[in-house]
Amino acid sequence: MHNQPWTAAHLVAFDLEGTGSQDREDEAILEVGAVPLPGGRPDIQGAYDSIVNPGRRIPRRPWSPPGLTNDVLAAAPLLEHITPELTARLDGAYIVGHNVHVDWRLLSLRCPGIRPAGLIDTLKLARRVHEGKQPRSLTALLESYQLTNEVTQLVGGQPHRALWDATGAGLLLGKLLGDLPGGGTLTVVGLRDIAGLPLGGEQPLPLF
Repeated sequence: MHNQPWTAAHLVAFDLEGTGSQDREDEAILEVGAVPLPGGRPDIQGAYDSIVNPGRRIPRRPWSPPGLTNDVLAAAPLLEHITPELTARLDGAYIVGHNVHVDWRLLSLRCPGIRPAGLIDTLKLARRVHEGKQPRSLTALLESYQLTNEVTQLVGGQPHRALWDATGAGLLLGKLLGDLPGGGTLTVVGLRDIAGLPLGGEQPLPLF
């Protein structure tokens, strides 16, 4: 499997929205989105997303995900109720995300039983493809590749919601590899070597 084309890998684009790192060990997950990438392309029909009840009221902050009010969150399922679905989707998969270690840190803290095959970071890949240029956020990269409208047409919603960001990361992966010399013939091992992060111990990459 590892010597097969990267498009043959079990890839799942993933994003979560949380209460913020200022909460430290008390940070809660507010929303999750997981999009399978068969053949390296988002399968929206097979996607999964859910708002998550954090079990407490959350103060509004400038970075709070749009639309996730306390009333909305109170009506959502608890994380323990959706963990089996997340586990089934992410176990054994390469989790694809933008600065994915941030999402993995919180996910592994709250759902320690999930065992992915590895992490694939589109921010790390963007740094490789656009070497020497300032790293950019997911929304900025999607705009530069003219993918913003495509993401919105596929899933609706808006940036900084889990399904939107997960789908964006999934589309961005293919575009970045298209700009990488030899990216079209990259193997699973090659993708892991240039865009992979360890499952533990590495700090998230700064966006700017």
